[in-house]
Amino acid sequence: MRTILTYGLFIFLVVGAGLLSGLTNMPGEWYQTLQKPFFNPPSWIFGPVWTLLYVLIAIAGARIWLKAPRSGAMQLWFAQIALNMLWSPSFFGLENPGLALVVILMLLATIVVFMRKAAPIDRPSMLLFIPYLAWVGFATLLNASIFLLN
Repeated sequence: MRTILTYGLFIFLVVGAGLLSGLTNMPGEWYQTLQKPFFNPPSWIFGPVWTLLYVLIAIAGARIWLKAPRSGAMQLWFAQIALNMLWSPSFFGLENPGLALVVILMLLATIVVFMRKAAPIDRPSMLLFIPYLAWVGFATLLNASIFLLN
């Protein structure tokens, strides 16, 4: 029962925090005026992709929490969540692609280090972060392109 509650709590909190961050920092008129690279995806893709990624992130976090709650991997998991939640306010809220680029570069590094620390504790947790790493890598390229184009 403890395991199910842990997974449920992690999923609820991570998906909820992501939803709250997204809804309070929506792309507005400012974003529409920016030049974007040719590979900028359609806006409708972000909601489904982030929802799936937040579920995977939450499952990985719950797995590490259940096995090694005081580990460096768990501390890195919390750090990447904090950085993830800072990106939308930095980019959309403050309308600052440069600051957002710094945040997302730190996020990308934290994801990589989390994966390295998580692997010996729980390999599935590390594997659950592969799609997240790929998407944040793409988002970093997109953020950098928008910063350079504007």
